[in-house]
Amino acid sequence: MVDRRMARLREEYETEGLSMREAHPDPIRQFDHWFNEAVDAGVPQANAMTVATADDHGRPSARVVLLKGYDLSGFVFYTNLGSRKSEELTANPRAALCFLWLELHRQVRIEGPVEVVGDADSDEYFASRPRGARIAAAASPQSREISGRLALERLVAGKKAEYRDGEVPRPAHWGGWRVRPERFEFWQGRRHRLHDRVVYLADGDGWRRVRLAP
Repeated sequence: MVDRRMARLREEYETEGLSMREAHPDPIRQFDHWFNEAVDAGVPQANAMTVATADDHGRPSARVVLLKGYDLSGFVFYTNLGSRKSEELTANPRAALCFLWLELHRQVRIEGPVEVVGDADSDEYFASRPRGARIAAAASPQSREISGRLALERLVAGKKAEYRDGEVPRPAHWGGWRVRPERFEFWQGRRHRLHDRVVYLADGDGWRRVRLAP
């Protein structure tokens, strides 16, 4: 089947490529370089990423969340620890991340095992959030069925009343996940769909780089 609407959306990528020589030997450094370029280029919410998980039967699911930090130890995002994504990460503790910076014709894919972020880091990040977001996190039974918007607003109103005169503590059901990368792929769009794909594979204490055909 050919959908002619999709043909009208086709765009030729005229951006410069990514060579093995230009790619930094350390994938974290390479990610940092591209992430900063995306921010400087004004890419909207450059920290938005798709997080793909699978349950214990291998059934996949994906959603977009916001990256909240990264370093040599991994890539961190925060969520309700009773949500569907958290339940799947508990049952099958691996994840895949995907960043799409369309304005730069770039994509980064990251795969690896996951772990729960420590309480101290979760507390610190939660305290940095706007009060309304903290109230919402405390009130919402994320991924659970509710009767309607009014029911959710009542839960929020209850938390507002509970914490009217004080700080909103991080609830026990809210925290962070860290993805520890074992594989990176840096994808740069090129003309005629002859894209550049540079992959980093964990190899002992370092990384092995390979190029993939588009």
